[in-house]
Amino acid sequence: MTVTVRAAVSDADREACYAVRTEVFVVEQSVPESIEYDAYDAIAVHVLAVDEDGRPLGTGRLLYGPEALGKTGSPEIGSLGRLAVLKSARGLGVGVALVRAIEAEAARLGLTAVDLGAQTHALGFYERLGYVAYGPEFEDAGIPHRSMRRALP
Repeated sequence: MTVTVRAAVSDADREACYAVRTEVFVVEQSVPESIEYDAYDAIAVHVLAVDEDGRPLGTGRLLYGPEALGKTGSPEIGSLGRLAVLKSARGLGVGVALVRAIEAEAARLGLTAVDLGAQTHALGFYERLGYVAYGPEFEDAGIPHRSMRRALP
């Protein structure tokens, strides 16, 4: 399967991102829809992974600058969030492609690092990509998480 990751700039791409998030977070993980979508969606950089037929496989978003301050503590550190891959596409490298695309955008914007809040079951995935956990475990939407960071080259 060929996976392409692109910036989600059109309304159709954004809707595809939201559909993936609804399937993964709201349906699969029982995250209340009222907290899945927030004001950051309007200002974040969204990425969309699609297969060779253009079918959505996964998504993620990047907050940066003043919008990321509350999450990262520094306007020079981006915040990767809402990373979601459809169950049928897991294990195919989609998540890795999404993370690397978000990191590339963060580097293009001049950011020095990327932070994220990882669900604890996904710590190993992010560690393999160079992220290091810090701080105590915390709950987000009733799911245990850890903060993680990776310095950008």
